[in-house]
Amino acid sequence: MRFKDIGDKEIIDVNNGERLGVLGQTDIEFNPVTGKIDAFLIPNYKWFGLRKESSEHRIAWEEIQTIGKHMILINT
Repeated sequence: MRFKDIGDKEIIDVNNGERLGVLGQTDIEFNPVTGKIDAFLIPNYKWFGLRKESSEHRIAWEEIQTIGKHMILINT
């Protein structure tokens, strides 16, 4: 699957139903040796999405449960 195919999917935590963001707004952490994705880094926004905070959610690739048609379910 290409990033452009999953970039508009919402990320939802299955433990509490929290919407963490849209995948297209995240940074990706790669393993430089294998070239595989290690994690997604989701920024925290303040002021109605206008200002980014210094902290961010790190979602490891292993935490992804399902990639569906409209969303990605994770188990943190």
